[in-house]
Amino acid sequence: MQITLNDGHAIPQLGLGLWKTAAEDAANIVGAAIQTGYRHLDTASMYGNEAGVGQGLAASGAPRAEVFVTTKVWNDAQGYDSTLSAARASLSRLKLDYVDLYLVHWPAPRLDRYVETWRALIALRKQGLAKSIGVCNFCADHLERIIAETGVTPAVNQIELHPRFQQRALRELHARYGIATESWAPLGRARALDDPTILGLAAKHARSPAQVIIRWHLDEGLIAIPKTARRERLAENFDVFGFTLDRQDRTAIAGLDRADGRVGPDPMTAAF
Repeated sequence: MQITLNDGHAIPQLGLGLWKTAAEDAANIVGAAIQTGYRHLDTASMYGNEAGVGQGLAASGAPRAEVFVTTKVWNDAQGYDSTLSAARASLSRLKLDYVDLYLVHWPAPRLDRYVETWRALIALRKQGLAKSIGVCNFCADHLERIIAETGVTPAVNQIELHPRFQQRALRELHARYGIATESWAPLGRARALDDPTILGLAAKHARSPAQVIIRWHLDEGLIAIPKTARRERLAENFDVFGFTLDRQDRTAIAGLDRADGRVGPDPMTAAF
């Protein structure tokens, strides 16, 4: 399953998140993921595992054009020239000529460099070093500012999103601008797996709680990048294409949304 982005490129709707994947494990995990069927890898300079991701991709034998690779610029490299340098350093570590998606990792409003950083991403796209460009953790004000000041709309906003924190207002804004919504922590860092509603739906569909939640993301039109370092979980998380949730199921999950459901930092107040 793929989603067509506002720039015409397509992104696989299900990918492998590589946050907190140890550098020494990344190559093996990426190789196992590609063998399982994954064609979307999500890393970042801050994760410290880009080299391993690149090694795993190269060793897999998968054609480059068939694997969608995302990486991100970290806050300490924000700014126009420093972002260009950071992107080239990421490509060097990945041993790739381009990434499919390059993202601003956080708006970091205290730095107030995200507009010039976005201008650098626009340049990277023009140079062919990134096919698509987007952002992570941007709130409505951040999105509207970069669009107003540059005239370029992100293809993707990758945000915390899971059944207990569904970000409906921000998703509505994304829809108005044609921005694809990508969910990080799609399983709520495992906190939603033992929810009675999710357990009930898992029993109904004879699936695991994780599979139900991942399927919910897909049925909602979201891009999901669940993280795991276990081969059996890689296979379980990918085995979600043989069923769908009905309207009643999705209504039940909609009722799990909570104002205090966030499990990660608030982009407006994060101290980085």
